Amino acid sequence: MYYFYILKCRDKSLYSGVAKDLKKREAVHNSGKGSKYVRAHGGGKIVYSEKFRTIGKALKREAEVKKFSRQEKLDLIKQSKKAQ
Repeated sequence: MYYFYILKCRDKSLYSGVAKDLKKREAVHNSGKGSKYVRAHGGGKIVYSEKFRTIGKALKREAEVKKFSRQEKLDLIKQSKKAQ
């Protein structure tokens, strides 16, 4: 399984990515060994994720969501919290 995720950085900016293990990826981001973007923005917490059977589908979703405005991403996060 692969996950598309949105990480909220400590400076409140949003970062999108794909990973096999969300807990491990969040730990890597927070150790300063993840992406340059997250490192520069102080690490953060994964606040949204979707599960996919293939990496191709997860990457396609990532590309789709990266085109969203900040508000659309925040709405996506908010909707998922209401569903829980």
